[in-house]
Amino acid sequence: MYLLIRWIVNTLALFVVVTLLRPHLSAHTVVTLAIAAAVLGLLNAIVKPILVVLTFPITVVTLGLFLIVLNAIMLELTAWLVPGFRIESFGWALAAAIVLGLISLVTHGIGRRDSSR
Repeated sequence: MYLLIRWIVNTLALFVVVTLLRPHLSAHTVVTLAIAAAVLGLLNAIVKPILVVLTFPITVVTLGLFLIVLNAIMLELTAWLVPGFRIESFGWALAAAIVLGLISLVTHGIGRRDSSR
């Protein structure tokens, strides 16, 4: 159940990002956004940890700011894999990564069980 709630929340977060950065990011339908959210979640679970390990020295030197670049790379890879989801340039992928990170910061606890019970 938690995964389904997180997927819906991530789809809504991606919708907000596409709406805020409308001319530079686009998705044809809500189904495209849902597929993009699922693909982004899979990429973040499988590919991103490998990239984090490989780029650890750069991340340390930049005090963690390189993780935003990795998030932008994941968004670009998602746009490449999902037809109908488009990002104009890497700069806009960086902007989308920042906005998506801020939204995720706010929505991180949604759907999580209270462990104190």
